[in-house]
Amino acid sequence: MIVAIIYFVLVSVSILLTVQSTHVLYLMLYTWDRSDAERKARAPKSFLSPHLSFSVLLPARHEEDVIQSTIERVVRADYPPELLEVFVICSQDDTGTVKKAEEKIDELNREGLHNVRVVVFGDKPINKPHGLNAALPHTTKDVVTIFDAEDDIHPKIFSLVNTVMVQEQVRVVQAGVQLMNYQSNWYSTLNVLEYFFWFKSRLHYHAHYGSIPLGGNTVFFARELLMRLGGWDDRNLTEDADMGLRISAMGEKVRVVYDDRYVTKEETPPTLGHFIRQRTRWSQGFMQTLKKGTWKEMPTRKQRWLAFYVLAFPRGQALLGLYLPLSLGMILILKVPVLIALFSYLPVLLLAAHFLVQVVGLYEFTGAHGLEASPKTVVRMAIAWFPFQLVLAYAALRAMRRQLIGRHDWEKTQHVGAHRATTEEAESRVG
Repeated sequence: MIVAIIYFVLVSVSILLTVQSTHVLYLMLYTWDRSDAERKARAPKSFLSPHLSFSVLLPARHEEDVIQSTIERVVRADYPPELLEVFVICSQDDTGTVKKAEEKIDELNREGLHNVRVVVFGDKPINKPHGLNAALPHTTKDVVTIFDAEDDIHPKIFSLVNTVMVQEQVRVVQAGVQLMNYQSNWYSTLNVLEYFFWFKSRLHYHAHYGSIPLGGNTVFFARELLMRLGGWDDRNLTEDADMGLRISAMGEKVRVVYDDRYVTKEETPPTLGHFIRQRTRWSQGFMQTLKKGTWKEMPTRKQRWLAFYVLAFPRGQALLGLYLPLSLGMILILKVPVLIALFSYLPVLLLAAHFLVQVVGLYEFTGAHGLEASPKTVVRMAIAWFPFQLVLAYAALRAMRRQLIGRHDWEKTQHVGAHRATTEEAESRVG
């Protein structure tokens, strides 16, 4: 009887994992599989003259090493300075970042540029969404956008969004974000490819069905829409995903643009500890958003199911982390009938398909950015594959624990500017 129950559980879990993996694979390939989706994802071929004005929010905490370069990039964007205003947002205790930002502002003032200022907040919680809410009342332009303190934006990004918003009459645009330093450490290639498939393919599927968890930067909102929504939920650890689902529940259309030429470039977390803390925050934020229940207000069953599927995924990932060592043990010690063994290997075949698709994605990513992938990188990906899944599962378990004990503090991810070295390397090759 016990053996029969074990066989039943093994087959059931294998089928469930196979279905889930097949769906994820479909989402990874969505824009490659659907020519209409690929066409919609593109940036316009030409840009309209500047019409809209932009308020740029730059939340920063202990970002002394990168904030000045980021301010420089935004202010020097290829867009009229009078149509841009920039707010560097810091908490009161972060005197180092405030000092660096003010030094840069003084330098710009001497050149006659007066469109950057620092917004300091002293109340709690000290986190990104609270900082954004502190700065939002100071904004005066048509469109509000967010960039992170380490972001390297494309100089044409404002012209791109201006064109999309004016031509297509949309009030929310999510443009592409891409991690760049794919060779920094053992997990960075897989982390880079997660972003690549998420922004290049999967988000377009979510936008098509009107149930989209937005990213945390390079996202543009009509200011009046944000004001009507009352800003961000400052208790939510994934305020970006929460905002996207709130907007989806309103029936607001979101346009997603991914063009390799115009992506905002970022870096992978510099250490495994920072990577785990970042992933824990994302997983816990999804759990918070699931519990909050805004997704239940979406008008169609398809939208609600898609939101539930995304938000519940970290719990499934945690369970998968518990199942993986168990399944490995069963493979090694349990002798099962041939049919049961065939079922149990189905998820393995799908994982192999995932890996092959990621290898193709690696070559497409590096080719698009003037970088070079090598067989050595592929071998390193293969070795890192299983430990990477375990790390993701551990982060999800850690998020569940934090959620259960009521810990909701914001664990900051350190930025060291590793993507800037990679970008310079790519530009030198292209040049």
